[in-house]
Amino acid sequence: MAENSLPASTSSSQNGRPNLNQGNGRVSRIIFLILLCGGLLFTAINLFNDVEETGAPVTSYTPFLLLGVALVIALGFEFVNGFHDTANAVATVIYTHSLSPGVAVVWSGFCNFLGVLLSSGVVAFGIISLLPVELILQAGSGNGFAMVYALLFSAIIWNLGTWYFGLPASSSHTLIGSIIGVGVANALLHGRSGTSGVDWDQAIKVGYALLLSPIVGFICAALLLLAMKAFIRNRQLYEAPKGNQPPPAWIRGLLILTCTGVSFAHGSNDGQKGMGLIMLILVGTMPIAYALNRSLPPDQIPRVAALTQVTEQQLLTLQPAPAAMPAPREVLTEFVRTSQNRPQVLPALGMMLGDIGDQIRRYGAVENIPAQAVTNTRNDMYLASETIKHLQSAKVALPEEIASNLTAVKKELDAATRFIPMWVKVVVAIALGLGTMVGWRRIVVTVGERIGKTHLTYAQGASAELVAMATIGAADVFGLPVSTTHVLSSGVAGSMAANKSGLQLSTIRNLALAWVLTLPVSVLLSGLLYALFIHL
Repeated sequence: MAENSLPASTSSSQNGRPNLNQGNGRVSRIIFLILLCGGLLFTAINLFNDVEETGAPVTSYTPFLLLGVALVIALGFEFVNGFHDTANAVATVIYTHSLSPGVAVVWSGFCNFLGVLLSSGVVAFGIISLLPVELILQAGSGNGFAMVYALLFSAIIWNLGTWYFGLPASSSHTLIGSIIGVGVANALLHGRSGTSGVDWDQAIKVGYALLLSPIVGFICAALLLLAMKAFIRNRQLYEAPKGNQPPPAWIRGLLILTCTGVSFAHGSNDGQKGMGLIMLILVGTMPIAYALNRSLPPDQIPRVAALTQVTEQQLLTLQPAPAAMPAPREVLTEFVRTSQNRPQVLPALGMMLGDIGDQIRRYGAVENIPAQAVTNTRNDMYLASETIKHLQSAKVALPEEIASNLTAVKKELDAATRFIPMWVKVVVAIALGLGTMVGWRRIVVTVGERIGKTHLTYAQGASAELVAMATIGAADVFGLPVSTTHVLSSGVAGSMAANKSGLQLSTIRNLALAWVLTLPVSVLLSGLLYALFIHL
């Protein structure tokens, strides 16, 4: 596929096409290298500082080596995500001459950076919760590393492949497929049914978001364009750019605003996926520093201890522990994996909450928990939180006071185990922002030239961007991962259809093919890589 070829069917003149061949200047390359090296140095300094603050002696540098390799790969995924997905956000402002390609890409990279820094982290842990709980609990084992490497390599391979052919495939779709592949492979390797390896309730929830978002993008962009035609009577808004002149100031401002919003929303939503993977890596390799949130205020510990003790007593009173019951961790792990509620679940949860309360009461503060106990404490907290979530999802009937206490306990446990240090947000933001500035041309050409048969008009660009900005922003609020690629490219297609501009069926077919193949290919690829890595 020629990267910069213009389809013969387009109605715009060659002069109306933006110049996408501008090379990066020397100053740009120097700034890029400074930011790259600065980000890596910033990461290393924070890692060593965090470990040093724990007071634990460093007896081996092997965990640092494993951590360094895994972090570089994880940041590589975010870098690829940047130039693969964010190109969608800048295509409209570039093809309407609202911003030059260089300025648009840098501005989009900066907005991605801000979006990552200001993100909530809800999407990050929504993605992670798709993984089998036993693998999350074994994040520091060989299986845990095999899981992380399989996820990252499969996502990067598919992203690079689709980018090479200029196909706007979804990084979100790819990563979720990779997670499902690892879960299925892990279940099969342990002699269980492949369907038992994934939290299917969460997978279905995420699947609906991925399935519906491009449909929303197509329909809403089409309706918005029709509404604009009905209420805004300005012919210039519905015409293709003439030559290389920028549009009128108000149209240009609208297009830049929507590009800003989509870029910010992309950073806020997509950047969290890399954060979640990095936190898995940190917990697995440096549990003493990252398994538990060491920034929790000390006065919170007595409150959590008292709450867990009360809830333990309530659960054991409601459902006494049967004789010869298996260990609480075994019971709860099985429940989270299968969602089959047995009589042992409530007493096992009560006993585990009691153990958690005893541990935090004994040490008084998170930073006082001994290094050898941190991983077990974190795993108990995580497993208890997941159990409460599954009980709530299954709508298990509980007395109102107990249900309220379980919700409060889950909130406290999540605060201790589901956190993202600011430096992680910063380095992910740098990786995503720098990725935006590299390799964007292929996807921009596809979105700007190969979806419709005519040149993108100002109104079409604005309607597609507005819908994408609103859809991604709403998904971020609800903690759902959606695809910037799918929403925006389908929005452009919807605006072309509403304008009766005609669609290039070959491109639509390729986009649909990439959308259909992404999930099975990433599932298969990550599953095979996991099986390979686990035997190395």
